[in-house]
Amino acid sequence: MRRVLLLVLAFAAGAACAQPFPSKTIRILVPFPPGGTTDVVARLVAQRVQEQVGQPVLVENRAGAGGTIAPAEVARAAPDGYTLLIHNITFPIASVAAALGNRATYNADADFAGVSIAVYVPFVWTAHPSTPGKDLRDAMTYVKDFKPYTYGSTGPGSTMHVLGEALAKAAGVQMTHVPFKGAAPLKQELIAGRIHLGGDQLSTSLADIKAGKLKAFATSAARRIPELPEVPTVRELGYPMLEAEGWNGFFAPAKTPRDVLERLNREFAAAAKHPEVAKRMREMGAEPVGSSGAEQEAIFRRQMDQFRPIIKEMRIEG
Repeated sequence: MRRVLLLVLAFAAGAACAQPFPSKTIRILVPFPPGGTTDVVARLVAQRVQEQVGQPVLVENRAGAGGTIAPAEVARAAPDGYTLLIHNITFPIASVAAALGNRATYNADADFAGVSIAVYVPFVWTAHPSTPGKDLRDAMTYVKDFKPYTYGSTGPGSTMHVLGEALAKAAGVQMTHVPFKGAAPLKQELIAGRIHLGGDQLSTSLADIKAGKLKAFATSAARRIPELPEVPTVRELGYPMLEAEGWNGFFAPAKTPRDVLERLNREFAAAAKHPEVAKRMREMGAEPVGSSGAEQEAIFRRQMDQFRPIIKEMRIEG
């Protein structure tokens, strides 16, 4: 009788292991507070994936440490496809900065597998409407008149921190970095005029730019964007080193099985391209993508190579 019971239990365990993926809740960790672009994209895509797979897809915020807390948790998670990361261009930048400062708790080159880039979205430099200057280059001529001239970012080692230091060097000016814990508090201070310059992904501030609450000085895109055709690119203004290909995408732990990664890619890419989701993203100033995992990994590694020498030269640490 005992042998029969053991056989039944073994069969049940085997059947449970053989359940098709996904068979339980999928968690998506966001490295920033609620309300920013990455958080909004995560929730839009998660809701659609949940409808597609018939399992709960939960979004959890893990803000702090320049966007490195969530990656560290995902890197340690079981590689079974049930714990994922959404991040943006800050991921390669913050990872390089943390590694150079000997504070990295994960290996960005080896601990993650690409699932899909959900959207491309450029960065935009913004300021209070009263801030002098018609564009970013013009604004730099006024820096000497303010002591100190401040620029804000979403945290140490974030994209705007690195680009801000690169801008100061290129323009030959002194600016004081003011880090914030996410895009929402940064935008509040810009709108209030308590810092001179800042910015984040376009989707964070597009509505406020159009409403006249913020002035757009430049975008990081390779060409002028349709939503703000009058705003020049950083390359047009003579700052090609500030050009940055912004994105938001999903990652899994590196050892996640290939079949699970393929299923994740199908579901997340389809969700990003779904007409309703794509419409919402475009309204924010983001371009829906739904890339392959390989394409995501390629852009991630390209940007690691792009920013590593800049961060090393400027000694920026996350």
